[in-house]
Amino acid sequence: MSRQRPLTTPDALQSAGLIGSADAEALAPVAERYAIAVTPFLASRIDRNNPDDPIARMFVPRPEEMLRTPEELADPIGDDTHSPVPGIVHRYPDRVLLKPVAVCPVYCRFCFRREMVGPDLGEALTPAALGNALDYIRAHTEVREVILTGGDPFMLSAARAGALTQALVAIPHVSIIRWHTRMPVADPVRITAAYVEALQASGKAVYVSLHINHVQELSLETRYVLNMFADAGFPLLAQTVLLRGVNDDAGTLAELMQALVAARVRPYYLHHPDLAPGTGHFRLSVEEGQAIYSDLRDRVSGLALPHYVIDIPGGVSKANAAPSDIVQTPDGKALRGRDGQLYPYERD
Repeated sequence: MSRQRPLTTPDALQSAGLIGSADAEALAPVAERYAIAVTPFLASRIDRNNPDDPIARMFVPRPEEMLRTPEELADPIGDDTHSPVPGIVHRYPDRVLLKPVAVCPVYCRFCFRREMVGPDLGEALTPAALGNALDYIRAHTEVREVILTGGDPFMLSAARAGALTQALVAIPHVSIIRWHTRMPVADPVRITAAYVEALQASGKAVYVSLHINHVQELSLETRYVLNMFADAGFPLLAQTVLLRGVNDDAGTLAELMQALVAARVRPYYLHHPDLAPGTGHFRLSVEEGQAIYSDLRDRVSGLALPHYVIDIPGGVSKANAAPSDIVQTPDGKALRGRDGQLYPYERD
């Protein structure tokens, strides 16, 4: 039996009951500018009776995406500036991004690479371009970590993902391989035992980093895939974006982080939303984000607490966005307790 195709047009979203006819008309300009894809699996997890369903908000397009503010950037974290050859981003001295594909199983409506991904941009690097990217890594012996991203690198077949893994294994100075993916959430059936086996790399540390923003995405099928990776010895990480209307309260975030730890996934980053075009309806102020993070920090253990960061526009680096618990008072330094009180520590 053939698998169902993803929903990639406003008409398809309307037929699936995810938007109304008036919405389909209003979304025509959005569909022309940005890629759309909602997998049948994720579509089945959307509550049509809940206008605030978090999965719908993350993946079903909205007319607001055509609104662009002056501070928004087509390349908000400076990938192009730091790309010496196609498919490589070399922002930090000891690690590079390798982007073998430009497509995803789903397209997040807040994506910071939304101007760079989609089927119209070519599905994958050509063999020659991939070879050049690998040659760049081979030539730069300071690179010890390769982060596979895209697009979603799990769009590669098991055979191609395995071949790419082995090509990286053969580079002596690369000791860490990290795959970043949404696939376990978006289309978990695509990840088989054979796929997990293809990513095994003798003598190297291979991490799988899951992009997940709400506990509703952590389905039984997703948990099954995570168990396969964990049982096979892969360390698992998670990255989350702080999004208005999805997870912009400490209780929602705490539920997700605690569920991830129980699934053997270590929360890694909580990203403040980037200045991607047409994503203003998702963004919070830094002050709002810091207040939420402080509340989260008081609710979960250190094991379940991600780093709260902001990517500096232009791609310089990440900035630590967590507010400090060390407070300067007229009498000296004091420490903020989880009760909100200040406790004297060092006197001036």
